[in-house]
Amino acid sequence: MNIHFQTTARDHGVSLAEAIRVWGRIALLSFGGPAGQIAMMHRIVVDEKKWIPDSRFLHALNYCMLLPGPEGQQLATYIGWLMHRTLGGLIAGGLFILPGIVSIMGLSIIYALWGNVGIVGALFFGLKAAVLAIVVEAVVRIGKRGLKSTAMRLLAAASFIGIFFLAVSFPAIILASALIGYVSAARGNLAFAAVGHGAAHEDRESLLGNETPAHALPSGKRALRVSLIWLAVWLVPVAAILITAGPENVFSQIAVFFSKMAVVTFGGAYAVLAYVAQRAVETYHWLTPAEMLNGLGMAETTPGPLIMVLQFVGFLAAFRSPGELPPLVAGALGALLATWVTFAPCFLWIFLGAPYIEKVRQNKALSGALAAITAAVVGVILNLAIWFAIHAIFRETVAVHAHGLSFDAPVLTSVDFWSFALSVASAVAIFRFRIGMLQTLAGSCAAGMGLFLAGAI
Repeated sequence: MNIHFQTTARDHGVSLAEAIRVWGRIALLSFGGPAGQIAMMHRIVVDEKKWIPDSRFLHALNYCMLLPGPEGQQLATYIGWLMHRTLGGLIAGGLFILPGIVSIMGLSIIYALWGNVGIVGALFFGLKAAVLAIVVEAVVRIGKRGLKSTAMRLLAAASFIGIFFLAVSFPAIILASALIGYVSAARGNLAFAAVGHGAAHEDRESLLGNETPAHALPSGKRALRVSLIWLAVWLVPVAAILITAGPENVFSQIAVFFSKMAVVTFGGAYAVLAYVAQRAVETYHWLTPAEMLNGLGMAETTPGPLIMVLQFVGFLAAFRSPGELPPLVAGALGALLATWVTFAPCFLWIFLGAPYIEKVRQNKALSGALAAITAAVVGVILNLAIWFAIHAIFRETVAVHAHGLSFDAPVLTSVDFWSFALSVASAVAIFRFRIGMLQTLAGSCAAGMGLFLAGAI
């Protein structure tokens, strides 16, 4: 029997003021997508500050990987909660996204007001070419890490075919994949053995150690209270908007659509962006494919989770359908609403589920479901890469609807030579010369502005 000693938040000796400084520092350095954010968080929290040991960090990460939403932000929330209860979780998770909120809001305003100005348009022309290469690199990286068996590779291929050629919905793919992995693992099949995040290292000397703080002990009463509070925080504003504005209002559409995204975003931002982009572009007509690429580029170059691109989508949606509000005010409200309904559920998942993570982590069937979702996500990201490539490199597409197929095919004669060239150059920089993401983005943006000044675009 494992015996867990109860401690209080004060026992570890880390003051709330120090925690705020540390989480603020982490927030400002949270570039590079979830892999970079998690590596940076580990370096500061485990290696430098020695708040928690490796085993506990990986324990929390495994749980966050099971959840919908950005695992980096949720991991910060979890560790903050573990150290300083609910307030600590709110501070850690809130600070993690605050720089991104401010940055994306500023860039969205600039884009809405001056995005069509030549030099600004040239900057984003270069930006989307580099983003395409970054998404392709994500397919390769996640594929190498996640596809450990023939069954997983076949599931990834089926996922790609389903979402790209057959218009199968992203949530359906995720649910079906999870069911396949769960049943397979429950029957003892190793085809969907959980993909590890790295070998567990020997615990280093840490302030919290492996003891369980008193506030981390699970109870039904606490779970009910947390559920009621955070469901209200999340859904009461959504209900109020629907009642007062009606379901066809753009704010109602933003609230409902991104609330749905908050519960199906398994596998990280890249996995869900294809679904979001296609719905936002083709169903709601909030923005164009090129603008979606520009928003992704903004999120890539600013601190915080990549899913912050949804704030840009919310901004443009409300900016272009402001109703009686000034467009910039409507855009800002739309952006903040999209952010609210995206991240409020993240706090619910952590505060409700964290006390039960031992049961979740030790369940082999759930681990198999996660591994199957990881495999399916590779196919979804490949769909994202190809969808972006078609709309970034070709000026025209034609809709194909025949024999059960439903997809956009490029018109080969409409290729944009300079966009293609910059995308290839960005890919060479990333794959051949191992140049970092920010340097590649900066170089591609500079090239776009250079082409504009030379009169090439």
